[in-house]
Amino acid sequence: MYGEGSIINQEVAESTGVSFVIPAHNEQRYLPATIRAIRHDIQQLKLTAEIIVVNDASTDNTATIAAELGTRVIDVSLRNIGAVRNAGAAAAKYPSLIFVDADTIVPTGTVQQSLETLADGFAGGGAHVEIPNRYELFFLKRWMYYAVVIVWQYVFGWAAGCYMFCRKEHFDAFGGFDEQYYAAEEMFFSQQLKNIGNFRLVRPAVLTSARKLKTYSVWELSRFLLVPLTQPFSMFQNTKGLEILYEDKR
Repeated sequence: MYGEGSIINQEVAESTGVSFVIPAHNEQRYLPATIRAIRHDIQQLKLTAEIIVVNDASTDNTATIAAELGTRVIDVSLRNIGAVRNAGAAAAKYPSLIFVDADTIVPTGTVQQSLETLADGFAGGGAHVEIPNRYELFFLKRWMYYAVVIVWQYVFGWAAGCYMFCRKEHFDAFGGFDEQYYAAEEMFFSQQLKNIGNFRLVRPAVLTSARKLKTYSVWELSRFLLVPLTQPFSMFQNTKGLEILYEDKR
């Protein structure tokens, strides 16, 4: 289910404690599978690790579910994805950080490749991304998905926000996610790491939900993608036009 990786190099496993940080706002539907997948990865790779769920003003059972599944739960009320991730990183006790969205399944091999990348001296990176049942989507939505992936990952080489990793010392050195931005924080994260050293997108691909593509219309998705053109001088510095990211429509 989660993809297999061989047991990680023992030297890497012993020297690399990992803090998985999951930002979560009303994620009771997807969060259990995400946590169980990470626990599977930890067991398969024999890692020293912790899972931190940063519960951001949830009104559902997100916090309760996360606690019942044995994670560390940090309660915040920020409604800014970068700030939420920063809160999790600040509480992390291990030298390697892996940020995972609450609706994303991470194969064991992806975690293995991420930690071996850090052990090889890379500053950090992300993972290639797939969505389930993409061929069930209306063809215009499929086109939009592939266009974004091609530009984001293959043209610019940026990490997708659903999965990012780095050394905590590097994260602290550049100050973490820039909290003046409400979106595209992964772009700035990627650029900061590239300023420090080498950056890599690893495989296998993580599997993230297609809920935004399913629940929003082509027009709504198009309007969201045009935000950088409609407000270039204040791009992503407020939530105008970012309702897809900050409002529930499920």
